[in-house]
Amino acid sequence: MNSDLSLAQLRRLRLQNQRLAEDARMASAESLVRELCALQSQEWPSAQLAIAARTTGITQEDLRRAREVDRSFVLTWGLRGTLHLVAAEDIAPQLALFAERAISGTNRRYQQLGLSEIIRENSLNHIAEILATDGPLVRAELAEKLGARGTPVAGQAIHHLVRYAALRGLICFGPEREGDLTYVLLSQWLPDYKAQEAAEETLPTFARRYLRAYGPATSADFARWTGISAKRAGAAFAAIAGECVSCESPVGAVSLLKQQIQHLPESQAEPNLRFLPRYDNYLLVYESRDFMVEAAYAKRVHPGGGLIRACVIIRGEAVANWKLEQRRKTARIVVSPFQPLDKSLLPLLEAEKERVARFLGREIDLKIEDE
Repeated sequence: MNSDLSLAQLRRLRLQNQRLAEDARMASAESLVRELCALQSQEWPSAQLAIAARTTGITQEDLRRAREVDRSFVLTWGLRGTLHLVAAEDIAPQLALFAERAISGTNRRYQQLGLSEIIRENSLNHIAEILATDGPLVRAELAEKLGARGTPVAGQAIHHLVRYAALRGLICFGPEREGDLTYVLLSQWLPDYKAQEAAEETLPTFARRYLRAYGPATSADFARWTGISAKRAGAAFAAIAGECVSCESPVGAVSLLKQQIQHLPESQAEPNLRFLPRYDNYLLVYESRDFMVEAAYAKRVHPGGGLIRACVIIRGEAVANWKLEQRRKTARIVVSPFQPLDKSLLPLLEAEKERVARFLGREIDLKIEDE
């Protein structure tokens, strides 16, 4: 079955599936993280705002409790070797599918830092012993104890050692201590965790879940998001082709699950304004970003060097940058439009600002800069 998608429909479906549409937002962070498979979290404050944009009524304290007390999801390195929030039950299968490629892709950097395979393997034993007796530890504390055992930790070495340990399923992030995240043993943080062997037959299941959360999309999008090869991604999409619809769109041919086409919107009447933080999934999980920003403003969203800037989106299109300035007694959101915004959007900007304020539990002012 073939169909055509307009740009508005493509955006609307992606907003809907990523839980950014008003009628798609979820009631809990736990359900959201499970639904999205993995939530980009290389900046922990940004990851929290990404969850706030997709949920209703939760607070920063609710999020802390879900991660640190309920432990329904885990902050660790995973897809593409990058930090993500992942549902507790998804950690083992995701590491089995994606960690080895992330590790092998770092071999050159390991060599540059003098982190041979022997050193890395020995560091796993040291980290396990240290955290078993002294954890949780912040990075500086762990580095000091590793250094005392003769492990090289200078510069970026400690970062790559803890990342390697996480990709091997040994550690993850634990409780936050005075604004700093600590490291803990994954087996202690999640007593039910059991490492799995890589099982290629589980990859189509993950591709199906990816389309449910991010479709319409392509196998190239899937490869980019997971960090796997184009061949593996293509094989996973081929395995579920019978469950999918192929559509032509302004960004080329895309796939979505058959049940999703039933909810294809005729139009999108509501403006659906959202403040998306830096590195939000909506801004980075697709190979082509042409669908969500005009070419003239593309550098305002993706300036290069891996940086993804925080954006205000309206009906799925990036129309402004924004930043949250927090001081001890005051806080404000500063919006920098790509071009002058229609005055009818002011109430929506105020409403979105209030949503962020409720999540953070503090009063926030709003400033809109001139172009």
